[in-house]
Amino acid sequence: MLDEGQSALGALLLDLRERDYRFVAPTPATHARVVARPDRQLARGLRDVFGWSLPFAPGLLPPAMLANLERADAVEAAGDLLRSKVRVSSLGDHLFLHSAFPTTDENSVFFGPDSYRFADFIRAELTGEPIGRVVDIGAGSGVGGLVAASHAPAARITLLDANPAALRLAAVNAQHAGIEVELIEGCGVEDVPGNVDLVLANPPYMMDEDGRTYRDGGDLHGARISLDWTLSAARRLAPGGRVLLYTGVAMVDGRDELKAALERELPALGCTLRYREIDPDVFGEELDEPAYREVERIAAIGAVVTRQT
Repeated sequence: MLDEGQSALGALLLDLRERDYRFVAPTPATHARVVARPDRQLARGLRDVFGWSLPFAPGLLPPAMLANLERADAVEAAGDLLRSKVRVSSLGDHLFLHSAFPTTDENSVFFGPDSYRFADFIRAELTGEPIGRVVDIGAGSGVGGLVAASHAPAARITLLDANPAALRLAAVNAQHAGIEVELIEGCGVEDVPGNVDLVLANPPYMMDEDGRTYRDGGDLHGARISLDWTLSAARRLAPGGRVLLYTGVAMVDGRDELKAALERELPALGCTLRYREIDPDVFGEELDEPAYREVERIAAIGAVVTRQT
């Protein structure tokens, strides 16, 4: 059951869908470049307000749309103007609420190019076989679980995240998509009872000096959380169950530390591994940061872990 604020955000999504709203979320670096242009300082339409997070004059939005933002406490003053505290991006036929730009707050709910690659990875791996229980770890805006539900309509979908703000938005996104989900506030698959048939994970993988939860992947050049989540999930799989891990890996001297660790640890858990690079070079601007002085490139990878016994 959605509360009043969530219901207002749901009404906002319906209004935007009826107006055929579309916005593809870019990387933060691209977003910053676009909104730094002299002609992009003031919103001129819905995509500027809800996609580019530009300030807008109160009269720009239809009254009902502005009222829903106010009911949800999702609008703030920007001098004499207003600014939406949420963004809305499109993925296929669905709209997803997430945090406004810039996503620098500890509780930011991120959606961007990784979300699109994650969705494509899930679609490629789900081929119509029946699935009982699906858990999306670190679900954020709910992309993984909601995409999986579209390909496994009989599955029980659980969205798990340590960030209550993420679960609030994910609940609205799920209702907008017409998908029933279970929401659990927690840090890992250990917080979900029983065995699981499919675990989805798109963990943070950057080396972040501020230690932001949604971004910092820990040691192993940012791969620690990816490794820990995958091994924990592998232990909870039902026979024949799978983990679909989408993440980023910092390549150092041509070495992939995450792949090596998974190949070393998974056989003892009765699991096999399929592993591939989805994109060989992402977030290249990060290589300018001191933490990445040893890193040659950051690759987006997809790993499929299958429990055999």
